[in-house]
Amino acid sequence: MKKLAQVDVGWTLFLDRDGVINERIFGGYILDYTDFRFKEGVLESSKELFGKFARVIVVTNQQCVAKGLISEVELAVLHEKMLSDFQNEGATIDRVYAALELKDSAPFMRKPHPMMAELAKQEFPEIDFAKSIMVGDTDSDVRFGKNLGMKTVLIRSEEKTSVVPDLELKRLDELIDFI
Repeated sequence: MKKLAQVDVGWTLFLDRDGVINERIFGGYILDYTDFRFKEGVLESSKELFGKFARVIVVTNQQCVAKGLISEVELAVLHEKMLSDFQNEGATIDRVYAALELKDSAPFMRKPHPMMAELAKQEFPEIDFAKSIMVGDTDSDVRFGKNLGMKTVLIRSEEKTSVVPDLELKRLDELIDFI
């Protein structure tokens, strides 16, 4: 089995949210934590997987805020509940960055733009994008990672993709076998 990278505690794991951490609602949005469903194996493997990295950062496009479907505060509460569930498993996510604007509108926080990664590097200067892995389920996630020089992992879903990642997996917990 070919390893994606020889990860040590100097590495950073960047994760998309919908479709990687939780079940994605195609054609809709997670607007309440009662609709938030962790993908199979994510919580159970999180302590082992996240423990291999210096930092774990979530980068998520959430245009539902700009559409007025959920407030910024409600999204923050949803993320706090998600972080709490990970904490209960002994796993830590260092920060969640959410792009709240509509597609193609300023300030261009949305992936594949690098802004969320740049904000993470400002907050955590030790982040080295060459020693980072981006895991997502869309072309914009993979482009985000590739544009920054990260290793890229695509979690397969019904989403049609054309950008070739470094590794394709069915589930996030499978990544443990490749690092």
